[in-house]
Amino acid sequence: MRAAARWTQAHLTAHRPAAVLTALATAGITISLLLATALFAYAADPWQRAFTQSSGAHVWIHTQGGAPAGSLAGLDEVRATSGPFRTVRTTASLQPGDARATLELRGAAKRPTTAAPQIVAGRWLDANTDAAATKGIVLESSVARAMWAKPGDTIVLSGFAAHLRVVGVADTAEVTFRAGETPGVAWVLPSTLDASDAGRDQRGRTIGLQLGDAADTDYVVQRAVTRLGADQITDVSTWRQAKAAAEGDNQLLGRLLGLFGLGALLAAALAVGGAISTRIRGHLRDISILKAIGFTPGQVVRMFVALHLGLALLGVALGALLTQVVGTLVPGRIGEAMALWRQLPGHAWLTLVISGGVVAFIGAATCLAAWRAGRVPPVPVARAATAAGGRASALTRRALGLRVPPALVLGWRGAFHRPLRSSAAVARLAVPLLLITIALGAWTTLDRFTSHPENVGLPAALTARSDTLGDRELRQLLGSQREMTAYPGAEVQALVPGQTGTITLRGLGTDARPYPGAVVEGRAAHGPDEAVAGQGLLDLLDARVGDWVRMTVAGRPHVLHIVGRSIETTDGGRVVSTTLDTLREGDSDDAAPRADAPPRPDFYQLVLRRGVDPDSARESLSKASAGRLEVRETPNPADQLSAVRAVSVGLIAVLTLIGLVELATTVGAGVRDRSRDLLALRAVGLTPRQITAVIVSATAFITLAAALAGTTLGVLASQWLINLQGRASGWGAGIAQRPAPGILLLVIVVAVLIAATAAVLPAARAARRRLADSATDLL
Repeated sequence: MRAAARWTQAHLTAHRPAAVLTALATAGITISLLLATALFAYAADPWQRAFTQSSGAHVWIHTQGGAPAGSLAGLDEVRATSGPFRTVRTTASLQPGDARATLELRGAAKRPTTAAPQIVAGRWLDANTDAAATKGIVLESSVARAMWAKPGDTIVLSGFAAHLRVVGVADTAEVTFRAGETPGVAWVLPSTLDASDAGRDQRGRTIGLQLGDAADTDYVVQRAVTRLGADQITDVSTWRQAKAAAEGDNQLLGRLLGLFGLGALLAAALAVGGAISTRIRGHLRDISILKAIGFTPGQVVRMFVALHLGLALLGVALGALLTQVVGTLVPGRIGEAMALWRQLPGHAWLTLVISGGVVAFIGAATCLAAWRAGRVPPVPVARAATAAGGRASALTRRALGLRVPPALVLGWRGAFHRPLRSSAAVARLAVPLLLITIALGAWTTLDRFTSHPENVGLPAALTARSDTLGDRELRQLLGSQREMTAYPGAEVQALVPGQTGTITLRGLGTDARPYPGAVVEGRAAHGPDEAVAGQGLLDLLDARVGDWVRMTVAGRPHVLHIVGRSIETTDGGRVVSTTLDTLREGDSDDAAPRADAPPRPDFYQLVLRRGVDPDSARESLSKASAGRLEVRETPNPADQLSAVRAVSVGLIAVLTLIGLVELATTVGAGVRDRSRDLLALRAVGLTPRQITAVIVSATAFITLAAALAGTTLGVLASQWLINLQGRASGWGAGIAQRPAPGILLLVIVVAVLIAATAAVLPAARAARRRLADSATDLL
């Protein structure tokens, strides 16, 4: 034991920088994996907790006002119902002229037992108190946050003569509010609902169905449509949609952390294994001496394993400690995720499992490499007198004949004259560079959403609508703004074939002035009945570009020809877009238009000229309309993924540490190999400075090969992974953006410069060694 301890101490002293880098890299890997697990828990747990506590409904059916929605309680698969509630669609704001939110008001005499709203602030409605002149309302938490509303505030609702006072804020397990996409939910007393002067098209019914088996969701929706009729159902939402909306971008961030954490773990294992193999080759004589004095092969292997497992344990303990202590202090969703994760019952054992998995994975790589040490014979075998590389190749001799500096020629030969060993070194060093390139690809794609949203399906920076201005007056107002172009639009909910869910049917632009959407496959819609669809809709309908699809809006069929695929970042990509003219034609019979067809567009999409600030444009519109125009910024997914930048920086730092570990191994192997050739190099007339240049150039060439391979494969991998994530999320392929060539060139140059700088000092020391010392390495 004493001899093993002394050997371990001497080994750590001789390789102190590599040991420190290995421990720090392992700590970074542990932090990445723990944060990824916390984000996954943060993404899934809030919705699941709300669904369980509220005894949530699996399906919500929204119908016309006269539909017998209560009859759905008799379906065999339904265990319990919430409602049916009478509803009114309206818009709400804290003050006249403020930004408005669309609400679905539900009349509830008492708090339902199934899908029961969970009060998080204030209280529930009281028939004795909230039936006074200032009536009460309970807002769902997501719409309350969007409106900056809290208990005690007074809100203004269109169609209501009296103002309503917010008495409570509640959480639900339904699809949350999204401006311009999903209305917010609010509860009022039935008497308050009766006071609305909303028209028939704004009134309806809503019922929540709790099923005995969640897997029956689609079948129950089909039965509900069959029983009530497709023309009576206006919208359908399911627990799957609510869960996906609640998880949102946290899942994406968790996948990113998990992917890079596992990739970094693989890179660290390769680096540690390569370091052990290199050190074994460099200490064959020492290992032989250990065996000669009585060490068994198993003891030698255990020494190497114990040393590197100790470093792994140190790094894992450091990473877990930092995550527990500092994780909750990180601003944003990462800190919130850590705070929530620490409250979950499985937090402690998950931390132990992840930490143990990191140690076990690195330990497995260590055992495979250390096994070679047990096979070293007790008596060292003399090396062949002939140089390992054999005769110089024709290319080497030709380069020397062309007066290429000998240091470069011999450095190239020294780097690649052992192809198998050189390839292994290049592959190990290329892995962290590949992952760094993928991180840069994610960063560049995020910047594309921010700087060029028109290329990812977001050409309009603002959306404008008004309940008080006439359409002609509104068009004149928007047309007078020179810094923008207005495109009319409307959205309706449509039932898909099979009638298991709803999609968004959107009309944007006109035949004379088509909307400039981003089409990544096929072409834009120009003629009648032509449309472009998001990837989510194509997947839902199992359709492709060129197919004809059929959908139902309020009982009326719409048949559209899908001529292109667009990038749709809203509603999970379950969106089909056509021109407003085609949408209005589908809303009319062959003989005459529908009497209840909207006489005007629902909103206008505003495409700004390049360089125009959206905030300035919104302020100018508000002033020009005297506050009668509601203008909102178009939601950009990049706003919800800002944490990706900070995560990318941290991941690049961890991968750089792993690369430095492998670089230390490469430099050590190059110095050792060239040290054996000192006699030959000096015999041919090379000075110590030239010998140093030979060793440095050999290291630089290996790094250059690894950088070229890593960045090339990284670009391809980032394109594939980002587009794969885009397709899985419903956005569709085509969102990935390659890092700029200048950035990739900078990565390559920096990697080579770091390698050359790290090799200078060890190479200079080796070049000035005495010849007698070098001779001992011949064994």
